[in-house]
Amino acid sequence: MHVLDLLQSDDLGLTLLWGDEALLGQEVSGVTATDLEDPGRFLGPGELVLSGLVWWSAGDPAKAERFVAALAEAGATALLAGEETHGRVPDELVAACRARRVPIVAVPARTSFRAVTETVYLRQWGDLSRRPTRLFALPENVRGELSRLLESGAGPAELLDRACAHLGRVSCYLLTASGRTVARTPSAPALPAGRAAGAPGRGGVSLRVEAEGSAYDAWQLHLPDADAAPPRVLHEIAEVLAQYRDGQARRTAARRAAGQELIALLEGPCPADPGALEEALGAAGLPQGGPYRVLASTSSDALAEALDHLGGARYAVGRAAAVLYEPPGTERDPVSRLGPVWPLIRACADPEADLRLGAGARVAGAEGLRTSLSQARFALTAADARVPVRGMEQLDSLAELLAGVPPEVRSVFGARTLGALGDGMLRETLEVFLANNCSWTRTAEALHLHVNTVHYRIERVEALTGRDLSRLDHKLDLYAALRCG
Repeated sequence: MHVLDLLQSDDLGLTLLWGDEALLGQEVSGVTATDLEDPGRFLGPGELVLSGLVWWSAGDPAKAERFVAALAEAGATALLAGEETHGRVPDELVAACRARRVPIVAVPARTSFRAVTETVYLRQWGDLSRRPTRLFALPENVRGELSRLLESGAGPAELLDRACAHLGRVSCYLLTASGRTVARTPSAPALPAGRAAGAPGRGGVSLRVEAEGSAYDAWQLHLPDADAAPPRVLHEIAEVLAQYRDGQARRTAARRAAGQELIALLEGPCPADPGALEEALGAAGLPQGGPYRVLASTSSDALAEALDHLGGARYAVGRAAAVLYEPPGTERDPVSRLGPVWPLIRACADPEADLRLGAGARVAGAEGLRTSLSQARFALTAADARVPVRGMEQLDSLAELLAGVPPEVRSVFGARTLGALGDGMLRETLEVFLANNCSWTRTAEALHLHVNTVHYRIERVEALTGRDLSRLDHKLDLYAALRCG
């Protein structure tokens, strides 16, 4: 199966936008539909990539470059870009494909991605009409069993197990966009840590399980062996899981509402009614009595997906904060557990998104939740692109403590304390003087000055700032002001 075969299909109506004959003649190993801006971890060599270009935004050619670079690095055979979202395939995307030598084909709005996928797999597996129907669609008894399981509230593991049982010992995974394993068939080995927390692996076939919501709501049905199941079966399984996903979305919305009420109660007048707080914890599905810890983030969706990576974590999310129940005996704090997960969460979001997380201290019971929330938000302010996940326990230096002070407060303090020095030699001398433990000799050597010159400049600093550098508290004032500037 080659890209040229698809272009020759009158039913699909595809249009080649760029691609030379040698590239169009490459063997197609499978199809992946994605609207992630960086889908590389879900792609394997030789795959066709279908994208509706939902991630695209006009005036940002860098997005096209990042997307196509991921395809080229993964060894994708071609990009099939849908015209429905934007009316046409953007010229910037075509240019990026040409530069990276990735063939690009326009898919008209009338042609569904499912039609393209089935055309590929029909060619790969042969004419389905010549094979027994039972091999290429879910048996009627399986379809009925899945319907009953959906109605009874069965979870994704049971649904996936029963949907794939008639296929034999097949390995099949249900993964989130960040690589978290939602479910796997009993015969499927657990993915190694590096892949379970990232890509499903190269090769095989992946189908998107449709769902509305954030980037973290997109699931992938992944089979490492592309020949393990016919395409119609995979599509039917994906549709069953999509129905479960819709029901889960409603349940998640209800839990989020309870979480919102809990966080709102913590933000309300102090002290909160202990009875109301205990009731709100129960409504949010958290055990009574604690211990608890509050986490704050710049994104509720990112925070929830990160906590789900912990496996079995009990939490309630609301207003970009979460109350996490930490059972007695929990050894590792959430910062050490979530730190390695956060890059995966970050990779699913827009590259320009501000994604940070702060954790308050663990508290014994409900009465300490308000304090833990304040600490979590302070730690969130201290987090930055270099250290996006911070906990109160990490704020063990004056510099890190100051990082949690709002920027507008730091700037006022720095300007008021050091404004008279300007940005020239007096400020530089003060910085070097404090960095050298107020040693006149070492400061003079570092600045290549005579010691008398250093004495003169420090006297000027003291006169202009009203501080006496022989006093520890005044030294700390000036040190803090330098860190705030």
